[in-house]
Amino acid sequence: MESERKTQSIDAHHHIWLMHQLDWLKDPTTPRIFGNFEKIRRNYTVEEFIGDVRSEGVVGSVYIQVNWPQNKELAEVEWIQNISNNTGWPSAMIGYVDFSRPNCSETLERMSKFPIVRGIRQQLHWHRNPAFKFAKDPDIMMNKDWQKNFALLQDYGWVFELQIFSTQMKNAAKLANAHKKTPMILQHCGMPEDRSISGMAAWAEGVKRLADEQNVFCKFSGLGTFIHRNSSDFIHEITGKCLEIFGINRCLFGSNFPIEKIWTTYEELFFSYRDALRHLEANDQNKVFYSNAKKLYKISF
Repeated sequence: MESERKTQSIDAHHHIWLMHQLDWLKDPTTPRIFGNFEKIRRNYTVEEFIGDVRSEGVVGSVYIQVNWPQNKELAEVEWIQNISNNTGWPSAMIGYVDFSRPNCSETLERMSKFPIVRGIRQQLHWHRNPAFKFAKDPDIMMNKDWQKNFALLQDYGWVFELQIFSTQMKNAAKLANAHKKTPMILQHCGMPEDRSISGMAAWAEGVKRLADEQNVFCKFSGLGTFIHRNSSDFIHEITGKCLEIFGINRCLFGSNFPIEKIWTTYEELFFSYRDALRHLEANDQNKVFYSNAKKLYKISF
């Protein structure tokens, strides 16, 4: 374990925030996909994040947008850019736009002036369970006007962070096929929330459909979201299946901190992923924990 800690890694999925920035964080009454979040209803600064990750050999990171209030997209980017300029963390960021809004192209153009931006996340996940539902429409990605704006990502060479459930994977595969030059990164291994036999079968079928599109990648992150704990067995099961489907060159690691900090420490979480991939050759482990993310997010040290 000591030698593993010295291995360079990039955390490709985390957040930082100040309490006053996020309306949703100040509202503990709305059900959340990750359950009771009282433990993280506080500031989570870049300094705390650095303290969480340093002992595990993490040398770079990717900040993922965290749903600032509407029309604050550029303020979020500017805040992260300034933090990175001052501390060196994060190494890259994923911003937010709503591709259905008329001013989307203008927002993207203004966002492109910040060198830290590498892509966009608009959370598309929809579920019958209100606590799991984020998007208002399960099929928004099929809207022609939405896709017209989505196509602009190619102009900037940016990635798209794809957050969906298995019921949406068929349409997501169509989206990826229609925009082959835009890398799409499946978050949280496709969010396997239904652990029944039929639920896992539907998830695996959907993931295979997505993996058929060569511009889709898989992010090993957020696997405690639905079970609300750090489970080495679950991480081993899901990452093993995703490696089998996507292959070693299209998988990467992200902690989803501080969300996962609700139920575990960074050291425990990181060890669970390391343990799940222990059977791989060192070079292949390096791809998942470092080089795939470095290439995909165009990170330079």
